[in-house]
Amino acid sequence: MLQEFKDFISRGNVIDLAVGIIIGAAFTGIVNSLVGDMLMPVIGMLTGGMDFSNYFIALKGGDYATLKAAKEAGAPVIAYGVFINQIINFLIVSFAIFMLVKQVNRFKKAQAAAPAAPTPSEKLLTEIRDLLKR
Repeated sequence: MLQEFKDFISRGNVIDLAVGIIIGAAFTGIVNSLVGDMLMPVIGMLTGGMDFSNYFIALKGGDYATLKAAKEAGAPVIAYGVFINQIINFLIVSFAIFMLVKQVNRFKKAQAAAPAAPTPSEKLLTEIRDLLKR
């Protein structure tokens, strides 16, 4: 059983998957910072200073200034502003992944389109053909 586990872990696919997960986690931190620190302030400014993260509905009808205050009071809330932030975050991540895959596919097409160098036998046959034409 230990040997099977070792074989499973040492397969290339598992290691590639682990690297992908680690890079994905780091990429998520970058995207969260992009959304929270760069895009949401601009969107908030364009919408008149609105902060989506503080949009909520208190289900028991209390009046709370912020979502944090409502949660600290133990009030049940529907935090639809946080949901909007998550949707924006998802769209940005999806677009970034789309652009990354698009570029990788473009590089693959460029490599595939490059003609292969002729083999030595093809070079020899070309020389023979050219000599026969003369």
